[in-house]
Amino acid sequence: MNQPSPSLAPRSGKRTRGRNMIAVASGKGGVGKTWFAITLAHALARNGYKTLLFDADLGLANVDIQLGLMPRHDLGSVIAGKLTLNQALYHYDEGGFDILAGRSGSGGLANIPASRLQMLRDDLELLASGYDRVVLDLSAGVEKTVRQFSSNAALCLVVTTDEPTSLTDAYAFVKVSMMERPNLDLRVVVNQVNSARDGERVYNTLRKACEGFLKVSPPLAGSVRRDDRVRESIRAQNSLLTRYPNSPASEDMSALARRLVARK
Repeated sequence: MNQPSPSLAPRSGKRTRGRNMIAVASGKGGVGKTWFAITLAHALARNGYKTLLFDADLGLANVDIQLGLMPRHDLGSVIAGKLTLNQALYHYDEGGFDILAGRSGSGGLANIPASRLQMLRDDLELLASGYDRVVLDLSAGVEKTVRQFSSNAALCLVVTTDEPTSLTDAYAFVKVSMMERPNLDLRVVVNQVNSARDGERVYNTLRKACEGFLKVSPPLAGSVRRDDRVRESIRAQNSLLTRYPNSPASEDMSALARRLVARK
């Protein structure tokens, strides 16, 4: 039976605020952002890191749907003041990480009052101190709620594909984020590419636009190859790393996760 984690005690010493948080963002939907966040959390857990996946897509949460889960509690109850974040935790046994699920199909959560959102962010920071890594699956876009949640994290990964609209919207996210937080560690992930070389090509298109107009050069965190097994695992409502651990996309995600935790 899946149960909340019995202990939230940090495995190591006191952490810098937000240092262990990784925000996963995208300029637009349909680029595989939620799948990426789930797989990243799983990869981190497989490497021995106590990991929390926080579904911060308050309007269209779907982490639980992609994994075929039916958690008893979600963020709706937390925002309503009925539960604490700790009480809403769900331990995903198969992946070895904890999940704070959003409320699927409840667009109203995207319009919560600013004061309540701030309380949620403060509570998340407190809860995060008990984890090695916290992955935030943000809503797509550049709305204020998205930017507020991303400000909790020391690292932000922007997921894009080679589609022109995806690149344009990723550029918009980089622009707004760097205007608000010039020192943010923001990195690019290129999803659904044919090869690492193709990923570099797509990344360079975005990088040149950022350098030319924004005078910033967000580094490439990595690329993930196009893999039919990703769609198969989503249809089966299972994590790719469990169902197809040796597939090309699994290999890319595992390598990307190792690089992230090794960063200075």
